[in-house]
Amino acid sequence: MQKSPFIYSSDNKRYHTLNYYNKTVFGKKVYKAVIDGGFTCPNIDGTKGTGGCIFCDGGSGYFTVGGIGVKEQLRLESERIYRKFGEYKPVTAYFQSNTNTYAPVEVLRSLYLTALDFPNVCGISIGTRADCLGSDVIDLLRELNQMTRLTVELGMQTVHESTIKKINRCCSHSEFLEGYYKLKSNNIRVCLHIINGLPDETFGMMTETARQTAVLKPDGVKIQMLHIIRGTEIENLDFHLLTKDEYIETAVRQLELLPPETVIERITGDGDKTKLVAPLWSADKISVLGGIDKKLAELDTWQGKFYKK
Repeated sequence: MQKSPFIYSSDNKRYHTLNYYNKTVFGKKVYKAVIDGGFTCPNIDGTKGTGGCIFCDGGSGYFTVGGIGVKEQLRLESERIYRKFGEYKPVTAYFQSNTNTYAPVEVLRSLYLTALDFPNVCGISIGTRADCLGSDVIDLLRELNQMTRLTVELGMQTVHESTIKKINRCCSHSEFLEGYYKLKSNNIRVCLHIINGLPDETFGMMTETARQTAVLKPDGVKIQMLHIIRGTEIENLDFHLLTKDEYIETAVRQLELLPPETVIERITGDGDKTKLVAPLWSADKISVLGGIDKKLAELDTWQGKFYKK
């Protein structure tokens, strides 16, 4: 068991926040500018499956504006941030919707470089699947990694094959690991996505996902609750959805297992509130964040407390 590293004090948090990481790397707060690059997914177009994962709603690009160019999207995002904070801020260009390495390399290069050419972009994040990282894509990402602060975000969701089949991910955990190690062997920063509350997963299964994630020592992790979005296949399934208290307890126990140096880039998620069916408590993001902070303090615990190297 480790002593509390107290490295998160600037955020008054007991876990390693993205805000703390950005201030350490860039010396200031950095914002995410979300982009729809016009991609599809091999689990949608029939290459590996159809319909996507059972919780998928248009590639999870809830906040993107599709159908327009990358520069125009970045301009709109910069203006949104300007209206909120009164000045233009540095941003990370976040290719979010669907599988953002699922295109010919020439297309990918054009889109990524267009984003990097925008004035206030200081880094780039690319959301993708671990089975869409061919050697040509890895070469491009390695090239990009020399030009900017690059993060590749991989949807892991869970380590349990039974759940992977239930959610129709069409990418086994062994395939996921293969893609992950391709990135890490090329010194590319990787952020993994974990979803709590997937069908029939127990508390023990969710904490085991965190335990196996800790073994991988990812650079970043995003933790979120499963959202049931209107019109998705999962809306028709009958299974237990976590209560807010259950989610908070799970997230806290997962934090205890993760390496202290892993950046927690998200600890609750944003669903499309106009389509959110359940759990409705997840729409109150501030309450969930506050509940996690309160639970960590009550237990006098922190990220990495039970992490074992």
